[in-house]
Amino acid sequence: MYSYKTSGTCSQQINYDIVDGKVHNVTFVNGCPGNLKAIGILVEGLPVEEVAAKLRGIHCGNRSTSCGDQLAQALEQHLNK
Repeated sequence: MYSYKTSGTCSQQINYDIVDGKVHNVTFVNGCPGNLKAIGILVEGLPVEEVAAKLRGIHCGNRSTSCGDQLAQALEQHLNK
């Protein structure tokens, strides 16, 4: 299980697994529970690169980031290791 401390969002942390290059078990600590649970369900089993590309750059209201964007950043950080 990997953990990523978020910045600029209501959620404080994202937990996720990567198995064979695919995203699994995404959960968010705090934030909007229904929307964030939906993100986890929608990205389940998708390739890391695909999830990062789809969610990168999404804003939340007047914020320059979102929980989805933070997940993309977490996954990109993982890819760049």
